[in-house]
Order: sequence, then C-alpha cells, then structure tokens
Amino acid sequence: MNPFTYSRPGDIDEAISLFSAGSRYIAGGTNLLDLMKENVTRPAGLIDITRLPLHDIEETAEGGLRIGALVSNSDLAWDPRIEQRYPLLAKAILAGASPQLRNMATTGGNLLQRTRCYYFYDTGTPCNKREPGTGCSARDGLNRIHAILGHSPECIAVHPSDMCVAMAALEAMVIVQGAGGERRIPFADFHRLPGDTPELDNNLEDGELITALELPAQSFADHSAYLKVRDRASYAFALVSVAAALEMKDGTIHAARIALGGVAHKPWRKPAAEALLTDQPATPESFEQAADVLLEGASGFNDNAFKIELARRSIVRALSEAAAGDAQ
Repeated sequence: MNPFTYSRPGDIDEAISLFSAGSRYIAGGTNLLDLMKENVTRPAGLIDITRLPLHDIEETAEGGLRIGALVSNSDLAWDPRIEQRYPLLAKAILAGASPQLRNMATTGGNLLQRTRCYYFYDTGTPCNKREPGTGCSARDGLNRIHAILGHSPECIAVHPSDMCVAMAALEAMVIVQGAGGERRIPFADFHRLPGDTPELDNNLEDGELITALELPAQSFADHSAYLKVRDRASYAFALVSVAAALEMKDGTIHAARIALGGVAHKPWRKPAAEALLTDQPATPESFEQAADVLLEGASGFNDNAFKIELARRSIVRALSEAAAGDAQ
C-alpha cells in the first residue's frame, strides 16, 4: 500500500477545508479500502468523516425524509419509517452485500461505490476508467456482467449499487456541500454515463462532500417492488435489477417510476416509458410496451446479449409485483 496522510475533522467545514488534490473522504470504507488494497486507487490523503453529525434520519417540512450521509445501510433499511413509507428502498438495500457490509457501509458512500468490472480491478490490463486513454478490455473480453444501455466505445462498465436503483425510482435529492456552499442535485443528475470520460462516475465537484439525501413525500408504499436477478441468491451483484413503483386506483395506473440496475453506468430511467403507463390498465400488455420503450437502443456484446431479454422479462415481472402490492 502507498503512503498517505490521515485526518479526522470534527465538523463539515473543517473536512472540506482539509480536502486537497488526491484526497478522498472515507467513512465505512467498504469499497475504498478494497480499491486501495488492489492498487486501483492511490489517494494522497484520507479524510475520516465518521465523527461528523450526519448520522440521523429526520422528517422534512414537505413530508419526506432527510437521511444523513453517514446513516449505515442496515440502519436505513430497518428504520420503521423506511420500512413503512419507502419499502422499495428497504428491499433494495437488503438485496445488496451482506449483513456485515451493510453494518459498515454508509448511505453517502453507497452512491460513490465504483464498478466491479474485472478489468477495472486488474491493474495489469488496460482500462479507460482506471487509466484514461489505455482502452477498454471488456469490449472484447469477458463482458457477461457489463452494460447493454448507455455504454460508449470508451467503457461498458455498470454501476453496482442496489440502493441507488431504488433512490433513482423514488427521485431522491442529493445534498452536497463544498467550498462554495450547499448544492442540491436531483438523483437523475448525480451519476454520469461514460461518454468519453469514463473515469468520472458522478457530477461532484472537487472537495464536495455528500451530507444527506432527501426522499420526497410520495413513496409509492402500496405498489412498489424491487427485483434483483443474479447468479446466486445472496452476496452477488445484479445481472439485472428493477425498481418499480406505481400509483394506482381501481386497477388503473396514475403514475409510474421504473429504474434499472446492472445494465448501465448509472441507474437507468426513461421518462417516456413511464409516461406510456399513465392512465393505462395494470396489465402484462401495458408492462411489455413500457419495457420495449425502456430498452430501446439496447445492445450487447459477446457474452451479455442475453441481458436484453432478461431485462425485458424482469421489467414486466417487477411491474406485475408492484401492481399486486407485493412490496412487503
């Protein structure tokens, strides 16, 4: 491991003031420490933020919830307010990692975890995400777990989070603070597609710290579902995951949210697919039409073309479960 400096600030302003080129904030460290051990990431300094006052879940004036960035994944998933009002989020979190990792992992850190692409972790192979300009080994390599949507010639990696797929469907707001003050970022704008800068996973500015996430009052508690398709029943990343949320009355859909995981560099949503379901009956035919629109432009590679049909069937199943009220 390379040498680095370590500091533990007592408040948010001090943490931001300590940030410099090459620094990284660290909390649970469930992904960052792995990257350091594998020599994928070599920070010049670590800023330990675990003592900052960001551990609470609070009601907002609008009827939603504000979740501190340091709330652990376990505490978030098992909080009664999340279980009752946002079961989609609770189910997504519990589908990820293991109990031990969820006890350490934080809400803010979950947003920042990096791809599990084999070539990103293998420092002996070219990877544009790890070393821009060296090439993408996955395109002609082992790419079974890789993207079918939103990829570019530079990168076909996928974002690994389960929690983020649910947050995307719920339209959470990311609250960040930097030297220029506080900024609010709609969840859809937080993560990036690879384009020609695959080394950039998100739209944070240098030194900005995630302080909280806010959930809106509309929670889709009665009709939501999280479906995760993976190679084994636990401790595995998604081949395809679907967060589906519906607002319904008398069998008719009045609002819909659909987000996909395991298929792109960020949680994948397409408003046109959701709009197609508005004022439509909750039938397999309606769900199939929405799936077709959501997957427009999907393309696979040597090993992962099967994910297109897998995603289509998963979308229909997740929407069917949501319509039936199977979120719990």
